[in-house]
Amino acid sequence: MSFSSDRLLYPELQLCYNPLRVTIPPPERDALNSTAPTSLLPAFENQDETFSSAFSILREAIAQRAFPAASVAVIHHGRLIVRKTLGQFVYETDLVAGAPLLAGFARSGNFDVTPATLFDLASLTKVVATTTMAMILYERGLLELDAPVAGIVPEFLLPFELDPRRRNVTIRMLLAHSSGLPAYEKLFLKARTRDDLLRAAFTTPLSADPGSHAEYSDIGFIIVGSALERIAEESLDRFCHREIFGPLAMTRTTFNPPTEIRGRIPPTADDRTFRNRVIQGDVQDENASVLGGVAGHAGLFSTAEDLARFAHALLQCCASAPACEMPGAAAALGSGTTAHDSHPILHSETVALFTRRESAPTGTSRALGWDTPSAPSQSGKYLGRSSYGHLGYTGTSLWIDPERQLSITLLTNRTWPDCSSQAIKQIRPRFHDAVIEALELQS
Repeated sequence: MSFSSDRLLYPELQLCYNPLRVTIPPPERDALNSTAPTSLLPAFENQDETFSSAFSILREAIAQRAFPAASVAVIHHGRLIVRKTLGQFVYETDLVAGAPLLAGFARSGNFDVTPATLFDLASLTKVVATTTMAMILYERGLLELDAPVAGIVPEFLLPFELDPRRRNVTIRMLLAHSSGLPAYEKLFLKARTRDDLLRAAFTTPLSADPGSHAEYSDIGFIIVGSALERIAEESLDRFCHREIFGPLAMTRTTFNPPTEIRGRIPPTADDRTFRNRVIQGDVQDENASVLGGVAGHAGLFSTAEDLARFAHALLQCCASAPACEMPGAAAALGSGTTAHDSHPILHSETVALFTRRESAPTGTSRALGWDTPSAPSQSGKYLGRSSYGHLGYTGTSLWIDPERQLSITLLTNRTWPDCSSQAIKQIRPRFHDAVIEALELQS
């Protein structure tokens, strides 16, 4: 994985493949590629004019201290129509007041956000990494969605005598946030090692009957991440780099960014209660930090453009997804293999299963890992019924609308410096609506 080049890569990649795949001779395959929109094409030359209203919302938010930094990517019908960065790593007043040195970057005075700037994705980790890993294992026949969690993580039954309901919790329930586990626990206050924190997560008491209602749960996804690692017999980060980020040329997406680039990542908090330092380039979430920066619920870093590439791949996963090989992918990855060695990694049916809203519990908006729009929604008022997306605590979001062939990625560090600002909740839907309104004016 390389972070040294700012050169844009738009390889012809797809995440899905058709089960009825056929071998096509090279001339015919080239003809098919000329009509199949598998590559993400740059087309953001007119973005400032077309999306001026949307960008004004973000500039106003920065001026009102909702967040200091923002990076945006929008794709529409296979084209990257927005690639925009705004703001600086911290507020101007922080610099004037002598904010703590940010990995030595204050000496250069270079706090501007660029398209290569990584952001702490927070809970977008749940869908970009953990849920996608679950999809792959499910498709390979290694993950049974309705299997009891205890069959993979026996430690989950340790409090069984006190609560026999735990034997009814399934992997599907964890993914759909209907397991009965609580939303969040400050496990890091007592657990100071990875093993200790996992043990605390495995034995966290249920707060409701399994399957009775949906409650978004970080604890559940810590357990999911660990269960998937046991099934794959490999760590979450290694699996995702090889099976997801590498094949999709997401070259800047990583857990635990290298030390040498952490100074080029916007800080997320001035933590004066737990780690007693500025959090820059390592995960903001304290539980994920104790877990070593690699967890099912948080820990991933990426750019808006890499997430656009990921979303574009998911948008290829429809009934008409092209069944051809992926020319150019191997060259983009520098693997030394031929283009025809590359291969898609999921069936479109699998993506449909995981991104479709669950029918139970009653009233849930959750799919498997993903969320779906519900009124009022952080996605705004326009996304279609088949849309899906997710939010991140640090001020990140990704929403995908298959009907419009549209995805909107918004990355910020709204938690700087003390996690107190909640303005992102009003800004996100306004921004999404402004993007879609601008597109409709063009049509």
